[in-house]
Amino acid sequence: MAAAAAGRTDPMFDPPHPYGYVYIGANVSPPERGPLVRGDRRREEVLAEFTELLPEVEARTEVVATSLYEAVFMPPLSGAPRYDVVLLITTVSTAAADDLLDSKVYRDLGGELVMVAHNARRIGETEDGSEATFLFNHFTAPDPERAVVAWEDLAHWYVTAIGVDNSTLLRPRGESAFAMVNQVRLPGGPLRFLLAQFVRPSFFRRVRGGLRSEGMRALPVFYRRL
Repeated sequence: MAAAAAGRTDPMFDPPHPYGYVYIGANVSPPERGPLVRGDRRREEVLAEFTELLPEVEARTEVVATSLYEAVFMPPLSGAPRYDVVLLITTVSTAAADDLLDSKVYRDLGGELVMVAHNARRIGETEDGSEATFLFNHFTAPDPERAVVAWEDLAHWYVTAIGVDNSTLLRPRGESAFAMVNQVRLPGGPLRFLLAQFVRPSFFRRVRGGLRSEGMRALPVFYRRL
């Protein structure tokens, strides 16, 4: 952590992507009890509405890519987001995201703007895959700058202990309920990933302890890409 704070280059991290990101969430039918997200007719309708509008979004010159996600596992944590539908739009820059937010197609999408963000840190490529599980880990923190340094230390643990080989850390531009959101393509499903953490004593010391020492909370939601 000290090396990162001093500004020295950490070889584990790749250069951040230059893109902007627009993170949109929709709270449609999240589970009332437990973490498992079951099929829901209203959610299917909302997903169909998003899907119908995506070609128009992708046709805009400021848009690089879009990814639509449906939640599969939502740990019932106090304060955690309840977005069972998420759309992540990648734009050519953070400034270009403003043009998108001013567009009619964006207003037609509905949902809640969670954040406009930039990529602050990166490990590998969080590539889309229809069979993969994606973690969106939402962090709260009293000091966003210190939170990034703390996250770097946690990232080392996840790479060496769990085998995570990709991570896209998004930091908001402007106001947001979250200090940062980390997107990861997991090496397995949600239960396998959570179990791999809990069976390692170092998780409680290094990860839980590190978050606690900085006054941070990690609020994960797991998704599949459509």
